[in-house]
Amino acid sequence: MESWLPSKFITMPSILMMVALSLLVVIFSSLGFPVPMATASRIESQGRALLQWKATLETQDLLNSWTSKTSPCNWTGITCKYDGHLMETITRIHLVDMGLEGKLESLNFSALPSLRVLNLAVNYLYGSIPAAISAVSKLTILDLSTNNLTGIIPSELGNLTGLKTLSLSDNQISGFIPLSFGKLMNLNLLNISRNSLVGSLPLIFENFTKLNFLHLGSNAFTGIIPYQIGYMVSLKEFDVSSNNITSPIPPSVGNLTELNLLNLCENQFYGPIPYHIGKLTKLEIFISYWNNINGSVPNEIGNMVSLRDFETDHNQITGFMPHSIGNLSNLETFYLFKNYITGFIPNEIGNLLKLKDFEVSNNQIFGSIPHHVGNLTNLETFYLYRNNINGSIPDEIGNLVNLKYVKLGENKISGSIPHSIGNLTKLSTLSICDNKLFGLIPPSLGFLKSLTKLVLYENHLFGKLPHDLTNLTNLINFQLFNNRLSGNLPPDLMKGGLLENLTLGYNNFQGPIPTSLKNSTNLRRVRLERNQFSGDVSKSFGIHPHLDYIDLSSNDLSGTLSPSWGACLNLTSLKISGNRISGLIPLEISQLPKLHLLDISSNNFVGQIPREFGKLSSIFYLNMSDNHLTGTIPSEFGDLSSLEILDLSNNNLSGEIPTLLEECHKLNSLKLSNNELSGAIPFQLGNLNLHEALDLSGNLFKGEIPSQLSKLIELQEMNLSHNQLVGHIPSSFQFMFGLVSLDLSYNSLDGPVPEGRFFQAAPIEWFIHNKGLCGQVQGLPPCNQSVWPSRDEARNHNKIIILVLVPTLGILFLSFLTVGITYLYHKRMKFTSNDFGEDVGGHFFSIWSVNQGKEAYKEIIQATENFDDKYEIGKGACSIVYKAALSSGGILAIKKIQGGEGQVNDQTFQNEIQALTQIRHRNILRFYGYCSTNRFNFLAYEYMERGSLGDILRSDEGAIELDWIKRVNIVIGIAEALSYLHHDCAPPIVHRDIKSNNILLDEEYKACVADFGIARLLKPDSSHWSMLAGTHGYMAPELAYTMKVTRKCDVYSFGVVAIEVIHGMHPGDFISDLSSSSSTHDTNMLAKDVLDRRLSLPSTLMVNKVLTVIFTAMQCIDTNPQSRPTMEQVSKRLSSPKSQISFNIDSLSELTFTELMKVQI
Repeated sequence: MESWLPSKFITMPSILMMVALSLLVVIFSSLGFPVPMATASRIESQGRALLQWKATLETQDLLNSWTSKTSPCNWTGITCKYDGHLMETITRIHLVDMGLEGKLESLNFSALPSLRVLNLAVNYLYGSIPAAISAVSKLTILDLSTNNLTGIIPSELGNLTGLKTLSLSDNQISGFIPLSFGKLMNLNLLNISRNSLVGSLPLIFENFTKLNFLHLGSNAFTGIIPYQIGYMVSLKEFDVSSNNITSPIPPSVGNLTELNLLNLCENQFYGPIPYHIGKLTKLEIFISYWNNINGSVPNEIGNMVSLRDFETDHNQITGFMPHSIGNLSNLETFYLFKNYITGFIPNEIGNLLKLKDFEVSNNQIFGSIPHHVGNLTNLETFYLYRNNINGSIPDEIGNLVNLKYVKLGENKISGSIPHSIGNLTKLSTLSICDNKLFGLIPPSLGFLKSLTKLVLYENHLFGKLPHDLTNLTNLINFQLFNNRLSGNLPPDLMKGGLLENLTLGYNNFQGPIPTSLKNSTNLRRVRLERNQFSGDVSKSFGIHPHLDYIDLSSNDLSGTLSPSWGACLNLTSLKISGNRISGLIPLEISQLPKLHLLDISSNNFVGQIPREFGKLSSIFYLNMSDNHLTGTIPSEFGDLSSLEILDLSNNNLSGEIPTLLEECHKLNSLKLSNNELSGAIPFQLGNLNLHEALDLSGNLFKGEIPSQLSKLIELQEMNLSHNQLVGHIPSSFQFMFGLVSLDLSYNSLDGPVPEGRFFQAAPIEWFIHNKGLCGQVQGLPPCNQSVWPSRDEARNHNKIIILVLVPTLGILFLSFLTVGITYLYHKRMKFTSNDFGEDVGGHFFSIWSVNQGKEAYKEIIQATENFDDKYEIGKGACSIVYKAALSSGGILAIKKIQGGEGQVNDQTFQNEIQALTQIRHRNILRFYGYCSTNRFNFLAYEYMERGSLGDILRSDEGAIELDWIKRVNIVIGIAEALSYLHHDCAPPIVHRDIKSNNILLDEEYKACVADFGIARLLKPDSSHWSMLAGTHGYMAPELAYTMKVTRKCDVYSFGVVAIEVIHGMHPGDFISDLSSSSSTHDTNMLAKDVLDRRLSLPSTLMVNKVLTVIFTAMQCIDTNPQSRPTMEQVSKRLSSPKSQISFNIDSLSELTFTELMKVQI
């Protein structure tokens, strides 16, 4: 029985006296005598205060007992006691989870002087915590947790020195921890977690010697953990998780010998785990994941004999797992994944008989799985994936009868799958993918009837699937792709009907696809490509409402496509190329609203292309090539606003190309070759944004080649061969700077081939079998001066075209530039910002492809509000970059170089102008114009939506989006840009500041080299010596002592960037090891250690491309400049499949740098 009398007064006589007095009160009351009014008036006043507060509450349904007709002591949640004066008073208010909604400010706390417990947790109270609570001086428990309170913690709470429990968790409280809390020396529990508190932790912990529980998690605290934490010697739980603490773990934590829980996760702790932690022999839970902790796991961890839960994943811990972990006989959970742990798994792990979860994936652990794991009979989760573990899976794994989840993928595990795995009847997940397993799949797997996920892809397994696998009726995820499996699939393999992911591609399976798949209505992803499946495709598939992706390509399937595919409304990719499927294309496919990719190429489809396909608004890849389709190209294709790739080649299509195709603004590749298309080539095709290919060869096109096609300045491949085209090749084709291939053979063209380096180097095969072409192409006759215009006349004619199409090019522009620069440096006049009249007042500008002259300048100033900071998108040493959205809808990046800062900035501006006016390449940032005033200079560029490569790599979200295909293409793009600068510009241009921040990416992740501020033109008469320029970490080492500018300096910088792209971050000091190893070939470091750990390892299809990038980058960072390749060699190697490395491996897992650098390409 609780009493509020001091203990020294609680004696038998005093108790008897209290009982007697109570009886007297009852007797007097029953006889009609008045009871002393002091007691009644106190309770009444307290009741009135509570009723007044109740009246302000918005919800009070559960407080129906609170009425003036009954004593407050009988109300819900109210407890009364007699005080020392034998007067009844409210001492406890307990209204937990009563649905109360309102404010505390309305409660008169001064009316409750004897209140000891106030617990209003789990309600809907809002507003601030009233400072008036401090009037309840006897309060020992204050719990306002799990409400909607806001504002700051009032410092007056520090006056409640009798508090033992203070819980304000799960609110929206902001501000700092009051220093006045230092007076709460009697606290046993302080919980202010899950709020919005900020600031450093105050130095008040030395006062909390009685504190048992300190919960500060899920706020925004910063700073360090002060060493004074070690004074809280009674502390049992310390939780500071999910804050922004930036601090080492203080060694004084070792003084907290009563600690049971230490939670430091999701902060920015750095440094090693202090060995002092070994003193915490009562610690049961240690959580420190998602920090920057480094160093090794201290051997003293073995002293923490009470430890049950150890979670230190997602850090930077190195070294071995200590053998002393074998002493942790109470350990149940051990998480050390996503670190840099090396060495073996210690045999002592077999001592952890209570262990349930062992996860050490994503490390660098090597050696074999110890046989001692067979002792861990309570183990439920066993994750070792993404390490360097070798050897075979021990048979003893069959002893772990409680195992539910096993993931051993992406290692070097060899041998066969042990039959003993069949003992693991509770197993739900078995993943041993991307290893070196060989042999047959054991029939004992059929005993695993609880299995939902079986993942064995990318191994060397062979033979037929055992019929026992049909027992796995709970399978949801079944992946066996890229093995050597063969034979027919068991007919009842999918009879469970729960399957969501079926991936069996790249094997040698044959026979029909089991009809049991038809009933798998949960299917989401199916990959059966590159096998020898046969039979009628319509018999194996039905209506799959959740199906997202299906690839049946490169098999021997026949039959027709069922209209039921139109009911698979979540389908995004349908690939059935390379089969013998025939019949009409079902128009029901047009009903798939999410379809992104449709590839039915290389089949036997007949009939017309359904016009309804114009409704496929989400499609970006459409390939119907190599069929027997007839009829015309539907004009409705102009509605495919997302279409990027269209391939209708090798059919029997006729009619004209619909001009509405120009509405496909995202179209990147258009292939219509080998059909019976006729008429003229529509000039509207020049309005497309084609980058990759335009192939109209093998048709019946007549008329002239429209000059508007020259607007496809980024197009790489154009093929108009084998048609009936006549007339001249448009001279404006010389400005299609992206062209790599142009085939105009087998037509009736005549006249001169356009000038330019591209045409001079073109092979004669592109022009053969025409009527009368002439020009500088080797193998063509020179042009007859009496028939064709003179070269000077042609140049004059070209000038007119240039002035109309691209006014920045040609002799007129160069003359204008020369005059302008002279004018800029010798006759600058004072500028008036509001003057946009005919007198431009000391400005020199040339802005093209936007507007002309002063109008473009005026629009840029208006678009940036005179270069307001809010439009700033980047900043460099000499410049600031702004985003300018023009009224036309276009967006420019404006690089403003401040004037008045001397020769460096003027030289920067002049260098960039000089470099940019000479170049045009699809992987070099497009330059639109420039302006110079006596206040500043600025340059106008193409705006790149995704910003710099460096920023993307530094962002986890951006880096994950940057998959291996994109990364390889980015490296290729940079290489092609530098090859152009070094070998196709006269004189050659050395960029001198190649780094990830100077590589910009557009919306489609195309890479563009930017920032020519320190570019150097290598003129034949130049000494090539210059002051040191560039960025530390990217500069070639020879620049530090020779200062000699060569193209090999850029080659070195490119190598660093290429490694950064693959590694995900700048390699730092790692670069010296790599560059030396590229020469000495003496490292056993694995090539996969260079890969960005945020991505999964490259697929089999990508692995050789990634290897080629690594190999090439290693050569580029050779410390000897003469040993580095040229950028031309680099570009050709990366772009040509024939020049790439080819290893007969499934992944990078086993490849060392020694093996890689011995390859001869």
